[in-house]
Amino acid sequence: MKPSDNLTTEQYQPSWATGCLLIAVVALGLGINGFLRLVEIGVGLFGVDSGGRIIIVWISLAIGAAMAGIWFGLTGGTLRDTALRWLAGLPLPAILVLTSLLPSAESQLQMVIQAVICLCYALIITWLTRCSPWQWGWLPAVFSSGLLMSLPWLAIGTPGSWLDTGLALLTGGLVGWVGGCLLAWRPPQSWQQPSVSVTIRLIEGVGLSVLLLILSRALGVNSTALLFMVSAPIGGWLLLTLGRHISVSTVVPMTILFGMFFFGVPLALTDSDTLITLLLFSSFPEGFHLAVLAAIGQAFLALIAILLVQFVRNPRIHAVGAGVIAVFGLALIIGGGRATPQGDRWFVVLRDQAVLSDLATIPDYDQRRMAVYQRLTNHALTTQADLRATLDRIGVRYTPYYLVNALEVEADLPVRLWLQQLPEVAEVMPAPHLRPLPVGLSTSVGHEPPPDETPWNLIAIGAPEVWARGIRGAGIIIGQADSGVDGAHPELRDSYAGQTPNGVDHAYHWLDPWTNAPAPYDASGHGTHTLATILGNRVGVAPEATWIGCVNLARNLGNAPRYLDCMQFLFAPYPPAGDPFRDGDPTRGAHILNNSWGCPADFEGCTPNSLQPAVQALRAAGVFVVASAGNDGPTCSSLNAPLAIYDDVMTVGAVNSAGQLAPFSSVGPVTSDGSLRPKPDLVAPGTNILSAFPDQSYAYADGTSMAGPHVAGAVALIWSANPALIGDIETTEQILRETAKPYPHSDGDRCGVGNGVGAGLLDVAAAVQRALTR
Repeated sequence: MKPSDNLTTEQYQPSWATGCLLIAVVALGLGINGFLRLVEIGVGLFGVDSGGRIIIVWISLAIGAAMAGIWFGLTGGTLRDTALRWLAGLPLPAILVLTSLLPSAESQLQMVIQAVICLCYALIITWLTRCSPWQWGWLPAVFSSGLLMSLPWLAIGTPGSWLDTGLALLTGGLVGWVGGCLLAWRPPQSWQQPSVSVTIRLIEGVGLSVLLLILSRALGVNSTALLFMVSAPIGGWLLLTLGRHISVSTVVPMTILFGMFFFGVPLALTDSDTLITLLLFSSFPEGFHLAVLAAIGQAFLALIAILLVQFVRNPRIHAVGAGVIAVFGLALIIGGGRATPQGDRWFVVLRDQAVLSDLATIPDYDQRRMAVYQRLTNHALTTQADLRATLDRIGVRYTPYYLVNALEVEADLPVRLWLQQLPEVAEVMPAPHLRPLPVGLSTSVGHEPPPDETPWNLIAIGAPEVWARGIRGAGIIIGQADSGVDGAHPELRDSYAGQTPNGVDHAYHWLDPWTNAPAPYDASGHGTHTLATILGNRVGVAPEATWIGCVNLARNLGNAPRYLDCMQFLFAPYPPAGDPFRDGDPTRGAHILNNSWGCPADFEGCTPNSLQPAVQALRAAGVFVVASAGNDGPTCSSLNAPLAIYDDVMTVGAVNSAGQLAPFSSVGPVTSDGSLRPKPDLVAPGTNILSAFPDQSYAYADGTSMAGPHVAGAVALIWSANPALIGDIETTEQILRETAKPYPHSDGDRCGVGNGVGAGLLDVAAAVQRALTR
């Protein structure tokens, strides 16, 4: 490779038609790329694995390479240099996208690998182009421009751990290094000559914008690269303007700094989990909307920076401006209460789990629950002692658990690697946490009127027949772990276990491990909807049951520790600020747990066996656990995430009003743990379900999340009808299976016997009748 020819405007002067043709080609390429980006999001939405995303990225890069190659072959001078830079940059995103094969929850590991890839690529490009990244100079305009572009991210973002932040800035700088070497190898003509035509500047500005898009095509994790589609078109022009006001020897240092600000700051302050999870699966788009607004703000401020660099030539003014902007940026993030780094967390499961099988035969229900609680807590305190002492000694924060003998550890990747090699540790998995937002979440509100007659789903399972016998769930406590509960809703207010003659007492009845909210609330509506299906006054299966609640999905992303927080609280509630190990009271706990959630490995870090000790312990204590099958159907073995995969829970799929399996309902056999276990166990209504929603509203919803509550309510009716069955999990499951209605359609066993609809359709009337005769 050789340096670019120093062409004068007389030697090479592309026409306006040529410039317009370049813009047309770029517009076509960007249009195709934008469409493929939408497809890329869609493959995540519809459950396609990372291989699908890699193929899509490679297709878009191949199209770009073809266009650049055609342009290179048909043109010369500035146009050819532009095409060469594109072609030289294309392999980097083609390699970076391979990191998406890692689970989304492994964001820190992905960033480490991306930084290594970028470093290797930068060194290779440096060797091939013979560029020099070492001749640093005084670049105040780069600092002032970079800090100015960073302000929107400082206004809305929250940093990850120190390692996360360092990796993001390093990766951004390395990408800038690559771009700088390509520019030093083929410098823009407008950098080399005092005046060039408008056409050449147009071509070079567009060319650099496309180069930024290429280099950022697979940068970051969980689709953070989407944000650079907004800012790169202006960023290229800023880069072109900055290069006209520095010496050739400092091109690479300039682009390294530019990359740290342009790429690194957004990567450092954007929560990648927020982007992909809230964009695809949440009622809360605030995180994504704010990130898009920040990207738009970055583009706008880049435009302002172009004007400042062009017309303000005094380096001292830029230096002072950089200082003022830096102070203002710090005030934004500190004043917003988001300056504290949000470190990574790991769920550390120990090998030595408590043995509880001998306690399941204790006849007295409360004594049985207490015995299980005491053994679990004593076992955890004893077996965790050495590890906890070591973590205390090295200053690593942690939270211990007993329902699974495990700890949540707040640390970076090096501590994780150390934990993994300890002999007492069975496995270490990510526990992703969403970073704080600068604004509160909006509350989802339904738009349906309350029912004026019994909803179809309750009639379908025979609930009115049970109510006619005076059986309505009295004496049974439901434990609800979900997005929260609108405790003031008329469907749920009177059945809250915290209601007392002297007012409402939330102690032992409510826990929010995410935000420590002292009273029940629900922003998304999911938890309110599912709980009301269990025991709502007009829309519930067991309207006289009572409930206690816990928030495990405040913003629709959970993890094993938060799920465990709620399972422990619902099993053995404790007062505010209490110690779960010493202050828990299992005699106040729920009889039945509803779990309209799953913990997928890719997004939330749960391995197949991560929560199995918890459901085994709950079963030993006599707590009935209901889990929704998931909404990844109709593919066979789409039922693949805890808790639904476990043999110790009653897993529920969804049917429509015609009694036909809903196409979204996940089915077995379970392959994620290698068991080939047939699942689900039952099916229940899960489409067009009318139930309560926040702010005293109502809404229709579909999903297996809506089906599971029917079974939880059915168990409440069974145990209320025959209290002798309380805690007898095996007999209750047998009753539910034996009384289920046969599935009337031919698709029930297409994935093998029992892998579509289980024992059949829930029939609570028949189940209660069977319970009364035992």
